[in-house]
Amino acid sequence: MCNFSRAFFVIMIGFVVISCTNHRPIQVEVVSNLVQPGSGEPWLFTNPRGHVLFSWIERQDTLNFFKLAVWQDNAWTEPRVMASGTDWFVNWADYPIAISNGHDNYIAHFLKKSGEGIFEYDVSVITSPDGKTWSTPFTLHDDGKEAEHGFVSWIPYGENFFVSWLDGRNTVIDDTTSHADHDHHGEMSLRAAVLNTDGKKLDEWELDICTCDCCQTTSAITSNGPVVIYRDRSDEEVRDISIVRLIDKQWTKPKPVYQDNWEINGCPVNGPRCEAINNALAIAWFTMADNVPAVKVIFSADGGETFDEPIRIDDGDPNGRVDLVMLDENTALVSWMEGSQIRIVSVNKNGSKGKSIVVASSSQARASGFPQLTKTKDGAMMAWTDEESKSIKTALIKW
Repeated sequence: MCNFSRAFFVIMIGFVVISCTNHRPIQVEVVSNLVQPGSGEPWLFTNPRGHVLFSWIERQDTLNFFKLAVWQDNAWTEPRVMASGTDWFVNWADYPIAISNGHDNYIAHFLKKSGEGIFEYDVSVITSPDGKTWSTPFTLHDDGKEAEHGFVSWIPYGENFFVSWLDGRNTVIDDTTSHADHDHHGEMSLRAAVLNTDGKKLDEWELDICTCDCCQTTSAITSNGPVVIYRDRSDEEVRDISIVRLIDKQWTKPKPVYQDNWEINGCPVNGPRCEAINNALAIAWFTMADNVPAVKVIFSADGGETFDEPIRIDDGDPNGRVDLVMLDENTALVSWMEGSQIRIVSVNKNGSKGKSIVVASSSQARASGFPQLTKTKDGAMMAWTDEESKSIKTALIKW
């Protein structure tokens, strides 16, 4: 535990206009936390009751600690350890996640090595009835293969939990040869499941048999049902963003959200992010089609069945690492990295957008990870890994 004072402080670092619809000024306030140096892989999540969760990994010598704090009374609670271990796979892009369903039930995952290959690891899941005591870890998938499993997205689904992940079981050639170096011996697949609060699997599906290998998945619950958005992969190595939807207990076939036609012979490690309010759905993603880097946002009014035209929101030189939250059914707040800067902007489905602002300077290095964004009751919260301090910073965004 940290040995410095638990006194919390807030540092205001700027006022800016981001809303194009009403030009409301906002404040970006860096908030102190009890995260130790040597920490990374932050995750933020707001449950259905509006409670903001903050999880991350701290490394002490060879031991990893998966920790959780909650935003209460304008401060982060003292962190609790959810799990710890020495045989984990800790990766800048494949981060662990903790969420709750708003009924005092929690579920979380981290990645655990399953073999000697670099990318042989399992998704280990833990559950909690109160966010304080946690279950013994169990493996999400039941294939038993020493292969890559990860890039997980979790979301509450009623009182249960919906999960999607990339699954490398089909990349294993035989008992001794696996897809350990992303050399395309077999195809990465996309799977999804529903788990109850005890972690029991109620349903499981294979959604796509060939996807990009290491881009994050994202999911949402629309009025029509769950949707999963991810970077797909064609036989011609076109790696655009696709969507699948659960309609009347049947999953639709994969369908492009928009055809950028980005042909790339390798994984860009740059997944999409989405959020839904009722049947309004917004998705943000990065592309480099025609060697032009761009961050785009697209809206749907019917749960992802059809989409409007995409809106480009970057400032000319983005490197992706996007996140997105919906402010209402017509407006989204989007974050991304533009060079070494973390920026945010609001965008309306009619194509209008506010002026982008810089939340913080970070680094393009992998160690800086993926900045995270979530809604609060009166604004938003961001978390990112600060390469200079080798720790995680969090900031409130108010308007």
